[in-house]
Amino acid sequence: MKSYREELWFQTPSRRDYVNITRKVEECLKKSGIREGLCLVNAMHITASVYINDAESGLIHDYDQWLEKLAPHEPTSQYRHNRTGEDNGDAHLKRQIMGREVVVAVTSGELDFGPWEQIFYGEFDGRRQKRVLVKIIGE
Repeated sequence: MKSYREELWFQTPSRRDYVNITRKVEECLKKSGIREGLCLVNAMHITASVYINDAESGLIHDYDQWLEKLAPHEPTSQYRHNRTGEDNGDAHLKRQIMGREVVVAVTSGELDFGPWEQIFYGEFDGRRQKRVLVKIIGE
Protein backbone atom coordinates (compact mmCIF):
# COMPACT_ATOMS: atom_id res chain seq x y z
CA MET A 1 0.00 0.00 0.00
CA LYS A 2 1.20 3.50 -0.87
CA SER A 3 0.40 6.81 0.75
CA TYR A 4 0.69 10.38 -0.46
CA ARG A 5 0.45 13.60 1.56
CA GLU A 6 0.17 17.19 0.37
CA GLU A 7 -0.90 20.44 2.01
CA LEU A 8 -2.98 23.01 0.18
CA TRP A 9 -2.73 26.57 1.51
CA PHE A 10 -5.44 29.22 1.39
CA GLN A 11 -5.73 32.85 2.41
CA THR A 12 -9.13 34.24 1.53
CA PRO A 13 -9.54 38.01 1.33
CA SER A 14 -12.86 37.96 3.21
CA ARG A 15 -13.98 36.57 6.56
CA ARG A 16 -16.21 33.91 4.94
CA ASP A 17 -15.59 32.21 1.62
CA TYR A 18 -16.29 28.94 -0.15
CA VAL A 19 -13.62 27.66 -2.52
CA ASN A 20 -14.10 24.74 -4.90
CA ILE A 21 -10.91 22.71 -4.41
CA THR A 22 -11.91 19.67 -6.48
CA ARG A 23 -9.31 20.32 -9.22
CA LYS A 24 -6.52 20.80 -6.66
CA VAL A 25 -7.41 17.49 -4.99
CA GLU A 26 -7.53 15.78 -8.40
CA GLU A 27 -4.02 17.14 -9.09
CA CYS A 28 -2.84 15.61 -5.80
CA LEU A 29 -4.38 12.29 -6.79
CA LYS A 30 -2.61 12.37 -10.14
CA LYS A 31 0.75 13.11 -8.44
CA SER A 32 0.18 10.23 -6.00
CA GLY A 33 -0.05 7.59 -8.74
CA ILE A 34 -2.66 5.78 -6.63
CA ARG A 35 -5.36 4.08 -8.71
CA GLU A 36 -7.49 2.37 -6.03
CA GLY A 37 -7.94 3.59 -2.46
CA LEU A 38 -9.20 6.46 -0.38
CA CYS A 39 -8.61 10.21 -0.40
CA LEU A 40 -8.98 12.17 2.85
CA VAL A 41 -9.31 15.95 2.59
CA ASN A 42 -9.09 17.63 5.99
CA ALA A 43 -9.28 21.27 7.10
CA MET A 44 -6.30 21.75 9.42
CA HIS A 45 -7.78 24.74 11.22
CA ILE A 46 -10.63 24.93 13.69
CA THR A 47 -12.41 27.79 11.91
CA ALA A 48 -12.45 26.22 8.45
CA SER A 49 -14.25 23.29 6.89
CA VAL A 50 -14.09 20.81 4.04
CA TYR A 51 -17.36 19.52 2.66
CA ILE A 52 -18.89 17.97 -0.46
CA ASN A 53 -21.84 19.41 -2.33
CA ASP A 54 -23.00 20.91 -5.61
CA ALA A 55 -20.97 23.71 -7.24
CA GLU A 56 -24.00 25.92 -7.78
CA SER A 57 -23.68 29.59 -6.83
CA GLY A 58 -27.22 29.83 -5.45
CA LEU A 59 -26.57 26.92 -3.10
CA ILE A 60 -23.29 28.43 -1.93
CA HIS A 61 -25.12 31.70 -1.20
CA ASP A 62 -27.83 29.75 0.65
CA TYR A 63 -25.23 27.96 2.77
CA ASP A 64 -23.64 31.27 3.71
CA GLN A 65 -26.98 32.86 4.65
CA TRP A 66 -28.10 29.74 6.58
CA LEU A 67 -24.85 29.53 8.55
CA GLU A 68 -24.98 33.22 9.37
CA LYS A 69 -28.51 32.76 10.76
CA LEU A 70 -27.45 29.75 12.84
CA ALA A 71 -24.26 31.37 14.17
CA PRO A 72 -24.21 35.09 13.37
CA HIS A 73 -20.91 36.90 13.62
CA GLU A 74 -22.47 39.99 15.25
CA PRO A 75 -22.80 40.80 18.03
CA THR A 76 -19.46 39.25 18.92
CA SER A 77 -20.30 39.66 22.61
CA GLN A 78 -22.81 36.80 22.36
CA TYR A 79 -19.97 34.25 22.37
CA ARG A 80 -18.17 33.40 25.59
CA HIS A 81 -15.19 32.28 23.46
CA ASN A 82 -14.72 35.88 22.33
CA ARG A 83 -13.96 36.97 25.90
CA THR A 84 -10.44 35.62 25.24
CA GLY A 85 -9.87 38.55 22.88
CA GLU A 86 -10.93 36.65 19.75
CA ASP A 87 -13.88 37.60 17.57
CA ASN A 88 -14.39 34.24 15.88
CA GLY A 89 -16.73 32.28 18.16
CA ASP A 90 -19.20 32.05 15.28
CA ALA A 91 -16.51 30.56 12.99
CA HIS A 92 -15.94 27.65 15.37
CA LEU A 93 -19.65 26.85 15.36
CA LYS A 94 -19.93 27.14 11.57
CA ARG A 95 -17.03 24.72 11.19
CA GLN A 96 -18.73 22.25 13.50
CA ILE A 97 -21.88 22.36 11.37
CA MET A 98 -20.08 22.02 8.02
CA GLY A 99 -17.56 19.42 9.12
CA ARG A 100 -13.85 18.92 9.35
CA GLU A 101 -13.14 16.48 6.53
CA VAL A 102 -14.36 14.33 3.69
CA VAL A 103 -13.26 10.94 2.40
CA VAL A 104 -13.70 10.07 -1.27
CA ALA A 105 -13.15 6.67 -2.83
CA VAL A 106 -10.49 6.45 -5.54
CA THR A 107 -11.44 4.15 -8.42
CA SER A 108 -9.36 3.70 -11.57
CA GLY A 109 -7.26 6.74 -10.64
CA GLU A 110 -10.25 9.09 -10.32
CA LEU A 111 -12.20 10.54 -7.42
CA ASP A 112 -15.35 8.40 -7.33
CA PHE A 113 -18.04 11.09 -6.96
CA GLY A 114 -21.79 10.91 -7.25
CA PRO A 115 -23.58 13.28 -9.63
CA TRP A 116 -22.75 16.95 -9.09
CA GLU A 117 -20.43 16.29 -6.13
CA GLN A 118 -17.51 18.67 -5.67
CA ILE A 119 -15.11 19.28 -2.76
CA PHE A 120 -15.17 22.70 -1.10
CA TYR A 121 -13.02 24.53 1.41
CA GLY A 122 -15.26 26.61 3.67
CA GLU A 123 -13.57 29.54 5.39
CA PHE A 124 -15.30 31.17 8.35
CA ASP A 125 -12.53 33.36 9.79
CA GLY A 126 -10.38 34.28 6.82
CA ARG A 127 -7.78 36.84 5.89
CA ARG A 128 -4.91 34.67 7.12
CA GLN A 129 -3.13 31.57 5.87
CA LYS A 130 -4.66 28.20 6.61
CA ARG A 131 -4.05 24.74 5.26
CA VAL A 132 -5.91 21.68 4.08
CA LEU A 133 -4.38 18.21 4.25
CA VAL A 134 -4.83 15.81 1.35
CA LYS A 135 -3.89 12.24 2.34
CA ILE A 136 -4.31 9.48 -0.21
CA ILE A 137 -3.80 5.80 0.57
CA GLY A 138 -4.11 2.79 -1.69
CA GLU A 139 -2.49 0.95 -4.55
